[in-house]
Amino acid sequence: MTETLTPGQARLAQLEAIWRSGEPAVLDRAVKPAVEAAEALVRQAAEGEEAVYGVNTGFGKLASVKIPAEQTEALQRNLILSHCCGVGEPLDTPATRLMMVLKLLSLGRGASGVKWETIELIEGMLAQGVTPVVPDQGSVGASGDLAPLAHMAAVMIGAGEALYGGERLPGAAALERAGLAPIVLGPKEGLAMINGTQFSTACALVGLWTAWRSARECIVTAALSTDAIMGSTAPLVDAIHTLRGHSGQIAAARAQRALMDGSEIRESHREGDPRVQDPYCIRCQAQVTGAAIDLLRRAGEVLEIEANAVTDNPLVLVEEGRIVSGGNFHAEPVGFAADQIALAVAEIGAIAQRRVALMVDPNLSFDLPPFLTPEPGLNSGLMIAEVTTAALMSENKHLANPCTTDSTPTSANQEDHVSMAAHAARRLSRMNANLHTILGVEAICGAQGIGFRAPLATSVPLQRAVARLRERVPAIEADRYLAPDLQAAGELIRDGELSAAAGMDLDLGVA
Repeated sequence: MTETLTPGQARLAQLEAIWRSGEPAVLDRAVKPAVEAAEALVRQAAEGEEAVYGVNTGFGKLASVKIPAEQTEALQRNLILSHCCGVGEPLDTPATRLMMVLKLLSLGRGASGVKWETIELIEGMLAQGVTPVVPDQGSVGASGDLAPLAHMAAVMIGAGEALYGGERLPGAAALERAGLAPIVLGPKEGLAMINGTQFSTACALVGLWTAWRSARECIVTAALSTDAIMGSTAPLVDAIHTLRGHSGQIAAARAQRALMDGSEIRESHREGDPRVQDPYCIRCQAQVTGAAIDLLRRAGEVLEIEANAVTDNPLVLVEEGRIVSGGNFHAEPVGFAADQIALAVAEIGAIAQRRVALMVDPNLSFDLPPFLTPEPGLNSGLMIAEVTTAALMSENKHLANPCTTDSTPTSANQEDHVSMAAHAARRLSRMNANLHTILGVEAICGAQGIGFRAPLATSVPLQRAVARLRERVPAIEADRYLAPDLQAAGELIRDGELSAAAGMDLDLGVA
């Protein structure tokens, strides 16, 4: 089903559905008059004598060079080809298609000066499955994501490369096979295509949505860990969290408390337990994960605004009858949001890793066998699985260092402060993959620990989560080749399977 988007009004849930489903998108046809009015104003400027940046001038440091009207088409084509300087691995297809959707939203605001035909070609590429090959390195996040977006635009003019029908083809061939035709860019259109934050924003949104799922799954794995070590649910009492007032913390505590309600393991040690308090990784789970949830919510609010924003340059102010050069292409808000997401991902993983360490340590796990194996010594159990989580936790701590503070001047000092939003957003994919494994190992350890508490049973919701895990990862009775188990558990986390099985009701998104 094709999704119809209204520029300026797209919501995160709508964009996430497009990203996950791969369905095409089109703009509401009500925006066409505004798009055409802006294009008319640009064409008028291109035919005039006054120098207008990007319309009849060079770009960046070459902005003072006036371009004759008869060369404006060549100017725009040259811009695209010269800016195709991306390197690295191709961005994955779902993220690339999301980037194209975000470009549609920006152009549809009627402030970029592109032809309606240009918008229709992007829509056609989405509908027919023509996906530009976009290298994922080369953008500093100002003046927009120039190199990545140039690789997208190159296909539209019959250059570059694209994926179509499972093949990697020259851009012109991909368009032809899909029944589409390349366009000739008019005045300012090349600049409208490559100025903008759509690459950074798409990668940041993918990082956000992936982290949302991990935050939900983390509450389930924390509940499993708490029951495995016979931890207390007293720190989840609602009054503790409402007295502090942070909404993420309140939500995390309530969700975990509901998951553990009815656990025989929990009820068995309410009286006579010699321990007074649990370690922070158990006792402060709601505070830490809740703070991460709040960070993700705030990042989501920023990225929803940016997804609807006009971020190219110059901007066509139709009501004022002028074209104005500004700086909306600077992706600082996206970089900050990506840095926040990175902090949240790193901290969710950091506290989860400490719970893994707690469960495998017989000095801390309240009578669980060393490394959660029935025959320690002969078997090493989950000893090295815990080491793997420590390695991934440490890697994520390193990757969580801020990117936005690492500006460097480019383009002969014309672009002398940049956001580094592109790799701030790109690194989230690796961080989320690391987190999936950490939480997957926690789920394995938690389920294994709960098994050792038999005949006492955990709660019904957690029993369902364990059952779902056991479909992919059997209980560990003796040492075996564990790598496939870690991968399978990580995939369950990635896909949100444990929280779904447990029936956990927790909305983390932006409405």
